[in-house]
Amino acid sequence: MNNAKNKDKQQEKPKKEKKQGLGGENLPKPKINPFGVYGLIAAAFIGIQFFISSSGPQEIFMKDFKTMITAKDVDKIEIINKETARITLKKDRLDKYQKIVGRNFSKIPKEGPHFEMQIGDQASFENSLKEFQADFPDNEKIYASSKTEKNYLFEILISFVLPIVILIALWGFLYKRMTGGTGAGPGGANIFNVGKSKAKIFDKEASIQINFNDVAGLEEAKVELKEIVDFLKNPKKYTELGGKIPRGALLVGPPGTGKTLLAKAIAGEANVPFFSMSGSDFVEMFVGVGASRVRDLFAQAKAKAPCIVFIDEIDAVGRARGRSGGFAANDERENTLNQLLTEMDGFAPNTGVIILAATNRADVLDRALLRAGRFDRQIHVELPDLKERLEIFKVHMKPLKLADDIDIDFFAKQTPGFSGADISNVCNEAALVAARKDKKAVEKQDFLDAIDRIIGGLEKRNKIVSKLEKKTIAFHEAGHATVSWLLEHANPLVKVTIIPRGRALGAAWYLPEERQITTREQLLDEMCSALGGRASEDIVFGKVSTGALNDLERVTKQSYAMVSYFGMSPKIGNLSFYDSSGQSEFTFGKPYSEKTAELIDIEAKNIVEEQYQRAKQILTENREGLNQLAQILLDKEVLFSDDLENIFGPRKGGIPEEHQLLIKNGKTENETKEGNKPEPTENKDQQA
Repeated sequence: MNNAKNKDKQQEKPKKEKKQGLGGENLPKPKINPFGVYGLIAAAFIGIQFFISSSGPQEIFMKDFKTMITAKDVDKIEIINKETARITLKKDRLDKYQKIVGRNFSKIPKEGPHFEMQIGDQASFENSLKEFQADFPDNEKIYASSKTEKNYLFEILISFVLPIVILIALWGFLYKRMTGGTGAGPGGANIFNVGKSKAKIFDKEASIQINFNDVAGLEEAKVELKEIVDFLKNPKKYTELGGKIPRGALLVGPPGTGKTLLAKAIAGEANVPFFSMSGSDFVEMFVGVGASRVRDLFAQAKAKAPCIVFIDEIDAVGRARGRSGGFAANDERENTLNQLLTEMDGFAPNTGVIILAATNRADVLDRALLRAGRFDRQIHVELPDLKERLEIFKVHMKPLKLADDIDIDFFAKQTPGFSGADISNVCNEAALVAARKDKKAVEKQDFLDAIDRIIGGLEKRNKIVSKLEKKTIAFHEAGHATVSWLLEHANPLVKVTIIPRGRALGAAWYLPEERQITTREQLLDEMCSALGGRASEDIVFGKVSTGALNDLERVTKQSYAMVSYFGMSPKIGNLSFYDSSGQSEFTFGKPYSEKTAELIDIEAKNIVEEQYQRAKQILTENREGLNQLAQILLDKEVLFSDDLENIFGPRKGGIPEEHQLLIKNGKTENETKEGNKPEPTENKDQQA
């Protein structure tokens, strides 16, 4: 009995060694690479050809041939295909050439040919043969005979085998590219693996260095995400009270605010398997592949539960059904979305798998995807405020070698509307500017130049601008500066320049107030300030130019928003035709009648016209100050708020205390544009 058991154990051990590695992990089955097989076949053909060629006659040259002919050692000469001369030695002279012929034969064969030589041209070879035997008697002379031979094996290889091998190799290459290569799951180019998930798996062995300490700001978002991480680490703390782990969390916010960075931090903190992929990874040219990849993704996730699945840019696959741009009844994307909805919260349980997704287009997502039970939490990742910008600057300034005069608070106050990605770009650009100037440390001016570069573009001092154009630009920008300084609710002006920068021929920078709501008076003052450039051209030159293109575009959008969105028109009343759900994106009709549409157009036009006449009136009453500002711009190409205060006196309404320091520095370059990153007011003459 014992002997039988020992035999069974001995038989079982080799099987385990074949299936498991040194660490006990299951080893994958050996794979056959088709390109390796093609290589072996080609090597075999080459080897056969080499063997055939190496076992034939020994190659010689004309000098050796002349020696053989002169010594009368040659018995027969055959010219093959007018290219090669095959030489057969006399049988009694074979021992003389044993050292040469014996390299390919263990013993010299009695039958020839023994040597061969490339002759090039048959007529020339026969003439040389006659010269070598000129002194020989006629009965001792040797004459060459001609013969035609075909290499059937070579012809078969070239005409039949080689094209097949090339076609198979080309098909294998294209097929591997079409199926995603080794990235299409186990098996690489296997057709049955095209529906496998492309998610990257980060587990305990894959060390992710990012954690929540590396994410500056976003405190509210981190609180909710830390709770999910804590649930994965200490589930009993919540389950004992009857709580359930959230099924999913959706990160929503503008681009560059740190949604993907938060996901990386969760992967570094959670200490559980983390699946990461993009919404576009589900999309494929084959029908049904998206749904198959969703099934495979969740099958892998359930096998490794508890785990987190992160889908970046989920709007690529989660767009609301029935709202695609085409009219296809059976949309592949919708099939993928249906499978995703079923896997997230369907009939089968989905315990231990948390779905984390990110998008900046939450308004286009399907309602079924957003309901509780699938995405229990929607975490809004907004643009950073003053305190958060300060923390983000500190994070991105760590690797920089800074000068002693760096004031981080100043830069945080200077960049309202900047996202985390924008601030990172500012710090990197400042380092590049300092390196370009051969500095040993990044100074304050480098950061200011970097902000100028990012907002307005690179200065183009060599751009050719005629005197008339320069004068027009100067009065245009002076008009902006004058109106904004004299209006109470317009944002304080900091700097005006007529130096071409980027696509703009001139620019005026303002310091916007960080506010969440805006009144009608504030909107009207901002519109009047934006129209100051066009009004200045009209007053001074009696004609207008295309330079106000950017101003008119912003004013037109703002006026229509006031009438149709904000309910700031007495004739339209307290109505808003804004659709926050995005349902009207693919509809053909408007939510109002043609008469209302005509009234909206009239009201928007009246608002713009009223502010334009208001701007002209302000500039007419302050024509002398306008001329002085334009002259300063023509002389210095730049003016600051101090110049405005010297001409017009203190600003109406005063300047907020928190802005006084920034304006005093005279370098803050932001423009009022509520809710977005500030941009300079531009004179885009070349766009017209």
